[in-house]
This record gives sequence, structure tokens and C-alpha cells, in this order.
Amino acid sequence: MKKFILIAVSILIVGFVSYFLFVYYATYSEGVRAGELIKVSKKGVMFKTWEGEMSQGIAGAQIFSFSVLDSDEKVIADLKQLQGQYVKVTYIERYRTFAWWGDSHYFVTSVVKEEAPFNFR
Repeated sequence: MKKFILIAVSILIVGFVSYFLFVYYATYSEGVRAGELIKVSKKGVMFKTWEGEMSQGIAGAQIFSFSVLDSDEKVIADLKQLQGQYVKVTYIERYRTFAWWGDSHYFVTSVVKEEAPFNFR
């Protein structure tokens, strides 16, 4: 009986560690999106995370919501500086996320200012 319990507990621990490592390292997709950066904020009650929104259409018809990891301080600073401007972001999409990472499955890894394809000013 003790051997059975030991094996069951070992399987549970290995399963939990495998799931954690999969969520931490595995990415579903990666890519680049461009649009007007309309929002960057730090929000949350228990875990404060950096969240942002980018408009990819006329009058905000298509919104791309994303998160930024706390460790990406340069990206956070660039996003704050470029808010309200047309930008191109590089992102990765994860299968799952942790509460302390952010709300979205999309995580921005870099941001660059771009020339808007339509310049009404």
C-alpha cells in the first residue's frame, strides 16, 4: 500500500512539474502586428500586471489586447513613451498563462514606432 501511494504521489508531482514547464516554455505562435497604441496600464488586485491595447482598424473596430512581462522593462518604457502613436509590436502567443503574468495569452516582446499607412494630419 505504501508503494502504491508513493507511486501515485510521484506521478502527481511529475505531472504538475511537466504542466508548469509546458506553460512556462511552450509558445503557440509568434508574429508581428501594427496599429495605434491606445492603452498601456498596470492593473490587478493580487497580481499587478502590465496590459495594453492596440487599435488595428478604423475607430477601434478591431482591438488587439496584450500583456507585457514585468521583466521586460525596456518594452514597458517604450510602450509608455509611444502611447497614442502608430507602432509595430512583436509578440508571442502562449497556450496558457499564469495570473502573475497577465490577462492575455499574447505577450509583447518588442515595440517599434512605425509610419502610419494613412496620414490624415
